[in-house]
Amino acid sequence: MNRLESQLGTVLDAVTRAETDSERVPGVVAMVTDRSGTLFEGAAGRRSLAADDPMTVDTVFAMFSTTKAITGTAVLQCVEDGFLDLDAPAANYLPEIGKLQVIDGFDATGEPQLRAPKREITTRMLLLHTAGFGYSFFDETYKRLADGGSPSVITATRESLHTPLLFDPGDKWQYGSNLDWAGLVVEAIRGERLGTVMAERIFEPLGMTETAFVLDDSMNARRSTIHQRASDGTLTPTDLVLPQNPEVHMGGHGLYSTVGDYTKFLRMWLNDGAGENGRVLAADTVGRAVRNGLEGQSVTMLPGVIPALSHDAEFFPGQRKSWSYTFMINDEEAPTGRPPGALGWAGLANLYYWIDRRNGIAGLWATQILPFADPASFGGYLDFETATYRCI
Repeated sequence: MNRLESQLGTVLDAVTRAETDSERVPGVVAMVTDRSGTLFEGAAGRRSLAADDPMTVDTVFAMFSTTKAITGTAVLQCVEDGFLDLDAPAANYLPEIGKLQVIDGFDATGEPQLRAPKREITTRMLLLHTAGFGYSFFDETYKRLADGGSPSVITATRESLHTPLLFDPGDKWQYGSNLDWAGLVVEAIRGERLGTVMAERIFEPLGMTETAFVLDDSMNARRSTIHQRASDGTLTPTDLVLPQNPEVHMGGHGLYSTVGDYTKFLRMWLNDGAGENGRVLAADTVGRAVRNGLEGQSVTMLPGVIPALSHDAEFFPGQRKSWSYTFMINDEEAPTGRPPGALGWAGLANLYYWIDRRNGIAGLWATQILPFADPASFGGYLDFETATYRCI
């Protein structure tokens, strides 16, 4: 066993064997890759506290918002093929997005006050999270709409996406359902469901064979259970499974995958768009896609307004962060050792990844715990990333 394997294995063991419930996760799978292949893969703990099945490297996870970067890649392919202008109105491709209005509060009866937006949404805005969308678990206005009966995006229905805009498109950065809409733009251009587009144009050239919106029997048999952590730190298995006959292939959160499969996608970004079976993006597209796309705006803290789904969440508080197509960029060296310009993001059930193109490494940490920004899982991930940089 080399030093990297020893150090990272210790991190995984520590977070699954902690003495107190609040410091423990049921199970975790993690992987580190360089441009050539896997440097480390490990699994610890169990897939579910309700069963004895061990967590294994081929365990299947609900990937939640780690889906977004794959959808963003499908968007960039449409640009490369000459079918999509990022700065044209998205309604040119998807007319229904042009019908959305901006919410300016509520009247005395609780009805939303709506008006026309000052400018049209573009697909670039969707990639950058500046179009005006949010999430009910990160925004009080959307939470109020949800409390009034608006369906959650977890339902994977078209109706769930028809929320009012929180601000005029382009005015600021706010994390939300932008990539679900971007996925619909891709479908409108390609004439196929998003999962089919991804399978043909992304998964096949990358050799990703276990990533999909709908689980097959083999994937379902290896699926990790999502656990809910209570305020006292205890964990309870849930029966939450993303819709398996979804009306919409949700490009913002709907994929299932394994850590090994998703790491092939991360590796593609280290290799300027090339995969093991072919090219996914042109190198110059990758170069443009990893740069800051925000002008005079910045990535902000995500306030957890539904405690069961998310704590307040922020990567590297006090440091500048920006956004690319479609990753967070840390503009300063992170305490973990991640250099300025590196990319990263996360998934709601406490999945975290980073892509360091400067040093040619990337990593992924996967658990299945709600709420987001779980101190045990997020802390374990930061220890994992820190240990990686100490060893390379």
